[in-house]
Amino acid sequence: MTTAKYKRVVLKLSGEALAGGKGYGIDPDVAEGIAREIKEVRAAGVEVAIVVGGGNIWRGLRGSAQGMDRATADYMGMLATVINSLALQDALESEGVDTRVQTAIEMRQVAEPYIRRRAVRHLEKGRVVIFAAGTGNPYFSTDTTAALRAAEVEADAILMAKNNADGVYDSDPRSNPDAKKFKELEYLEILKRRLSVMDSTATSLCMDNEIPIIVFSMDKPGNILKAALGHDIGTVVGGKNCEC
Repeated sequence: MTTAKYKRVVLKLSGEALAGGKGYGIDPDVAEGIAREIKEVRAAGVEVAIVVGGGNIWRGLRGSAQGMDRATADYMGMLATVINSLALQDALESEGVDTRVQTAIEMRQVAEPYIRRRAVRHLEKGRVVIFAAGTGNPYFSTDTTAALRAAEVEADAILMAKNNADGVYDSDPRSNPDAKKFKELEYLEILKRRLSVMDSTATSLCMDNEIPIIVFSMDKPGNILKAALGHDIGTVVGGKNCEC
């Protein structure tokens, strides 16, 4: 059996990943496919926490740009992440993976409130924990949520699963065929170049806590497991040995 490089990871999924080819809403077949991959990661002995976005249902920034109060729009986005988290929980439990959803906004009828020590205990018992409703505060993205929760539960890495991108490039490879893909990057390089990995708040939080970020494509089945095992895929950002 292959030894996993990481003992505990936070998997960051975009909301659009759950929509599949539909572009909006949740495709149950896609959710089941992601659940099967996460099951493989758990079978490899890796503890898994998940943060999922809500862009397949609602984006706070888009609502704000159209004149809506930013805080209200962001709270709506947080509720969208809860819907996605419950869908992913259902898919995981259909695969026999014991899963808990913890929300930063209390809603006891549908999920547990976020309590750090309880989340860690769930992970230690082999359960998958999905962190929903962002940080519970407006103006903070789900990327920042992933960085914050990774620091709180002392995760070894953040696995940043991307759609239509197999790593970090110096420019958009879809419009520039000569775009250069990075194998490794420093945190400050992301901030200086404004590379589209995660927002600056999330990147700074990872840098301050020396949490490596593995950016990879989830379009190819099996990549989540490969990233968790430490295979050479995508782009690795930072880490404890990074001179950032």
